[in-house]
This record gives sequence, structure tokens and C-alpha cells, in this order.
Amino acid sequence: MSTQTTRILVFSHRPEVRETIITAVGRRPAPDLGRVEYVEAGTVADVLYEMDEGRVDLAILDGEAQPTGGMGLSRQLKNEITDCPPVVVAVRRKDDRWLATWSQADAVLVHPLDPLAAAETVAEVLRSMALPVVRG
Repeated sequence: MSTQTTRILVFSHRPEVRETIITAVGRRPAPDLGRVEYVEAGTVADVLYEMDEGRVDLAILDGEAQPTGGMGLSRQLKNEITDCPPVVVAVRRKDDRWLATWSQADAVLVHPLDPLAAAETVAEVLRSMALPVVRG
């Protein structure tokens, strides 16, 4: 997977939140993973379009986005897309983690984002979706 570029969709209605997420996760979340290419989405329509195209490897959704938050959107994607890519939801409060569980998110980031924790969380999710190596 190290030579492959991973496409991560970052959704928030606020460009500064998208930029914070992208900066925290970085262009290469872990040495054993390939580089990351980001696709920014400012509306739910943008997210649905990108997800329907099937070119997204992972989505990071802003739980505070307006008018539709990332938690509700995560639940919708998980229920409507067959083989939905992993979804990470960014929340403002640690107490909101239970909502992310309801949303069927694969992982949660909590603002303010710690770059080390954000990169490691995304790396763990990407590793968990990697196909096993077949030998023999």
C-alpha cells in the first residue's frame, strides 16, 4: 500500500475546519502508508457525489457541520452505500463520542485536533481496511 495514493474526503461547511483536519492528519499519516490526496467537500451534495463515484478510500466528516452534521451523514452513508469506505467523524467534545458510535463511524477525532493522534487514528483505520497479502 505504500506506493498507492489514498484519497481522503474531508467534509465541513467551514473551509477553516477542513484545513485544520487536513493539516492535522498530514500528507502521510504513517511511514508504512502511502501519500494522501485530499478531496474537500463543503456540502452534503459534494460528499454524496464523491462517495457515489467510488474514488474515496476514507471520509473524515465534521460532526458540527451545518445544516447537516457529519454524524447524521455518516449514518446515512453507512446505511446506503454497499461497501462504504471507512468514516471518521470529528467532534468538538469528548462527550460526543457516543454520538459517533450511533453514527456507525469507524473512528472519532476530538477537537482541538492533536496532529499525532489524528494521524495515528487515520493510519489505524487505513491499515484495518488494507487487503491481506496472499502468499504462495
